[in-house]
Amino acid sequence: MDEIVDSTGVILWSCDKVAAAGFYVVVPDFLYGDPYVPESSDRPIPVWLKEHGVDKGFEDAKIIIDALKSKGVSSIGAAGFCWGAKIVVELAKDALIQAAVMLHPSFVTLDDIKSVKVPIAILGAEIDHMSPPALLKQFEEILSAKPEVDCNVKIFPKCAHGWTVRYNVDDPIAVSCADEAHQNMLEWFAKYIN
Repeated sequence: MDEIVDSTGVILWSCDKVAAAGFYVVVPDFLYGDPYVPESSDRPIPVWLKEHGVDKGFEDAKIIIDALKSKGVSSIGAAGFCWGAKIVVELAKDALIQAAVMLHPSFVTLDDIKSVKVPIAILGAEIDHMSPPALLKQFEEILSAKPEVDCNVKIFPKCAHGWTVRYNVDDPIAVSCADEAHQNMLEWFAKYIN
């Protein structure tokens, strides 16, 4: 699921890694070619978000899941980056998928996490105003009280929001952290998607 800032290349690259591990990967563009542009003073984030509601993304995701199931796909995982994490948690609440991964999630609430019904990995950043470590720890506490839902909450030190898709490829530490998160995502899917 999409990251609100255009990081299509890195998302596709990480999806290629998942596909290389033997998974069938679908990468929908829920933003319809219109990512958020932080430099645009004409469309600050609140304006952009009104035009790109996660409710529409959730409805679009359900159509894709139905299409996959009609083709015989019986086990589906979903990964959401930033804005896309909200869509993933909605899918996990309705058990429309079998495994969920949220990477530097945005707009996910405690009530969302309380309703999760499938195994979920939450990969967050130490430096993140959208989902600060204190909130991620609350997510972990809620999920740990639900033995029927396996969870993994991991906070990457010295990383900032967006580190898995918006990083300097010339910075070996940033690359290493992003690679580790991508590997964690792949391992989660390998554990729960048959």
